[in-house]
Formats: sequence, C-alpha cells, structure tokens
Amino acid sequence: MFGLMMHRPLLVSSLIEHADRHHGDTEIVSREANGSIHRSSWGATHQRARQLANALQALGVKPGERVGTLGWNHHRHLEAYYAISGMGAICHTINPRLFPDQIAGIVAHAEDVLLLVDPMFLPLLESIASRIGCVRQIIVMGERPGEATSAFPLLEYEALLKTASSRFDWPELDERSAAVLCYTSGTTGKPKGVLYSHRSTLLHAWAVALPDSLSFSACDVALPVVPLFHANAWGFPYAAALTGAKLVLPGAQLDGASLYALMESERVTLTAGVPTVWNQLMQYLQSEGRKLHYLKRLGVGGAACPKTIIGYFEDVQQITVLPGWGMTETSPVAALTRPKARQSGLKGQERRDWLARSGRALFGVDLEVVDEQGQSVAHDGVTFGHLQVKGHWVCSGYYREEGDPLENGWFPTGDVAVMDADGFMQITDRAKDMIKSGGEWISSIELEQVAASHPAVLEAAVIGMPHPHWGERPCLFAVLRSGEEATPEAVLRYLEQRVAKWWLPDRIEFVEALPHTATGKLNKAALRSERGL
Repeated sequence: MFGLMMHRPLLVSSLIEHADRHHGDTEIVSREANGSIHRSSWGATHQRARQLANALQALGVKPGERVGTLGWNHHRHLEAYYAISGMGAICHTINPRLFPDQIAGIVAHAEDVLLLVDPMFLPLLESIASRIGCVRQIIVMGERPGEATSAFPLLEYEALLKTASSRFDWPELDERSAAVLCYTSGTTGKPKGVLYSHRSTLLHAWAVALPDSLSFSACDVALPVVPLFHANAWGFPYAAALTGAKLVLPGAQLDGASLYALMESERVTLTAGVPTVWNQLMQYLQSEGRKLHYLKRLGVGGAACPKTIIGYFEDVQQITVLPGWGMTETSPVAALTRPKARQSGLKGQERRDWLARSGRALFGVDLEVVDEQGQSVAHDGVTFGHLQVKGHWVCSGYYREEGDPLENGWFPTGDVAVMDADGFMQITDRAKDMIKSGGEWISSIELEQVAASHPAVLEAAVIGMPHPHWGERPCLFAVLRSGEEATPEAVLRYLEQRVAKWWLPDRIEFVEALPHTATGKLNKAALRSERGL
C-alpha cells in the first residue's frame, strides 16, 4: 500500500521557482569584472534563466547534452546554472585553473556542444580550439573583447537574452536525470567526471542548509568564495534559493582587501572557501587592523584548516568557524564540525583542538573507517584506517568510465582517518601522503598543522623522503610570513615541544612559495616532482 501523498520530482528548477515565488525581491549581488556592482533579485534571476533556456533551445541544445561553463562567480553564471539543468541539459562547470591540456581533455570527454565563457578565457579556448571540435558555439558572458577568438561562432549573452522570451515551462524530468557534471582536479591521475542528478543536487542543498550544517536562512547574506566551478560552490547557489537567502557573488577578485570590502558593504553573514583564501583575508585584517562586523559563520573545506586560522577568526573576530569535509564525489559536503551537547561548552584551546577535526556525517550520508581487510576499526579517536562514504549524494561511478569504484557499496575516498565515539571524524592524511618510518605511521597533515602554528610560518608542507634505514623520513617545506624571520633550528625546537621525537623532520627548508592545485590544495605531487621523488 502506498501513502496518499502528492508526488513531485526533486528538480533543480523547483529551487529557482520557489525562490522567485516566495523570495522574488531578495537581492542577488554580483561584482563585475570591472569592479562595479550589479544588483538583481531571485525573481529577475528566474526570468533571465527562462530566457536563457529558450535561447539555448533555439540554438539546438537538447535534453541530456552537455553545456560547459567557464566563468567566475557572477549573476550570469548563476542564471546558466538554473537554465541549463532546468531545461534538461547538463551543466558542465569547467575549472579555468586547470592546465589547458586538462581543459581540452575534459571538454572533449564531456562532449560539450556549447560553452558559456567569461571574455578573459577566450584566448585560452583559442589555444585549444583544434582539440575541442565538439563545441558548436560559444556564448560570451560579458563584453566581447575586440581581439576575440575567431575559432568558434561567438554569441553575446545579453544580445541573446534580448531576443528570447521569458516564458518557459520547466519540464517535469525524472529526478534521477543528470543535472550537473563536475570533473575531479586530477591530482591522482586524469580528471574524472562526477555526474550529479537533480535528486542528489536538491537533497544536498537541503543538507547544506540544515542548522547543524551551514545553517542557511532567509535572514542570511551568503557569499560563496568557493568558485561556482568548484563542486557546485559547495551547494551555495542551491541552498540560497531553497531558503531565500541573499546571495553575493564576488567575481574574480578574491584578495583580502576586495573580500573585506564586499563583505562589509553587503553585510555578509555566511561565507565558505578554502584555507588559502582565509589565510589571505586574515593577513589583510591583521595588517590593516580591520574588523568584520557582520560575518557570523565561516565555512572551511578543501584542505585541513590550520589552527592559526581557526583561532584568529574565532577568538579575535568572534566568528564561528565551520570546518567540513567532502570531495567532488560527495557533491561535495558530507561532514561538518558542528557540536553535539557535550561539545557545546568547549572554549579556548580545547575548542580549537576540537575544530581541527573534519566533522561528523550529515543526514543522508554515512562514514566508516576500515582496516586493510575492510573491517571497521574502533571509534576511539586513535585507531586510523581508510575512510569510506555512502549516501544520497555520493557518486556510484564515473562518467564514461568503465569499472565500479565502490567497495561493498561504499565509496573509498583515498583518505586515512580516525573516528571518535561521538562520530567525529578526522582526516589524518591522504593514503598516498602518509609517511611510514621504521614501521610506524606519521601524519603529514598533523605535522603541517603544528608547523603552521609557529608565529613565523605562513604555510607548511610535509612529504616523505627515502631513507636507507627507516624507509621514509619527513621533510618539512615552509613559507615564512612577510617580514618574519626564522631558522630551521628554531622551527625544529618549536616542533620538539609539540610532537613525538620520531615525528621530527630530518630536514626543514624555507621556500618562497608552495605549489597548489587548481582548487587551492597543497600539490604534494608537484612538490615531490620538483624534488625528484
């Protein structure tokens, strides 16, 4: 017997319809390439998304075809999010920070029939034009430069919308239909496509909006520093529509001064991004003696958050820091460090130590830590193993790739982690980055965290170096803060007071900068390559 309840498919288009109907006058603020501010609303965004859907349909885009986007966080990119998925096509967000060869490879692999791009990326596309013959046309999301590429037929976004009707009935798709395609950053091999469904995307948005997650509400002003091309901006474009929050899109200007000015002028209450961005903002605030007056919650993901960042924003700026964990394959948010009753009273160093964890599972996903035989390890906060995940917005396979990545129904993340009795998980390393010295494991992430807490150290990376007796020994590479001085011996003495003796690096080297991936993570593969490892 079935229940006697209405059934409506969970569709991306239902989010923008809701935002228009119930929060139509709530602002969408977008910083343009020239620095000017564009003001719109959820109602206008819905209207323009319908116009774009009509225009794409007139250009011959069919349901199931891939339409790529190559752009920063701005109102046109947001409109494309809803238009492409809503009409039944697949929105393929492309990371412009990838190498041109990788971009050419994923456009060809996705078989994008059309691209929506920011003007600044036209020369990039010109350089790979011969390798992306699947692309029929390019729509330029902004003013087309005079020297624009001639390799493709070019259309101007605004001119296209002027000729399109704003009347469009979103089709009632199967909620399992593909909505969005994102490719992994390719740090462990070639980028792989993760194909999100309408259902998974909407459920993820609900989870992100929950009180024990990022806690979106209609009273919030949300600014996703994380790019729209980075795993759907961690659900911000969808969760904001779901709750009717004001959305502020920062464009390409993500330096500390620019973010501070935008956060203050728009009274941003909620934001999220990778640690490198918050490190830059922290340095700006410290150097200028600035205060964030409206920001209440700061999400951190993509890499382990240094305790220095946690301490500064929590203790000095009085902002709640929300470290989380996820990956492209998990849509991406799967865990948030939100307290249960027993953690709610933690303060000071005890709270900072707790916040260094990676979080507990949101409803809709489950986490487990297993040994080499696939058996669950003790949830004691000490015993580590391989992290696995499953759930409503976890991928079951890669786009156009053969083989089943799952292990007994679980997705193997490639992370090594521990879990405590309260269900809080902490990533101790990537499996490939763990250092085995004399038969014992050393966590490169934990050693980096301690090194980065040194007052003179801005950023640190630890990799394993071959050793004739111990097998591997840790080597620490550090970037010093501007104007600060330190010696390897001084950093070593600092570490001696904070980590086990056998964890101490055999070598400490100061460098001007460390390599990062296209999504802002430390690129240890590049670091090893630079060192001939």
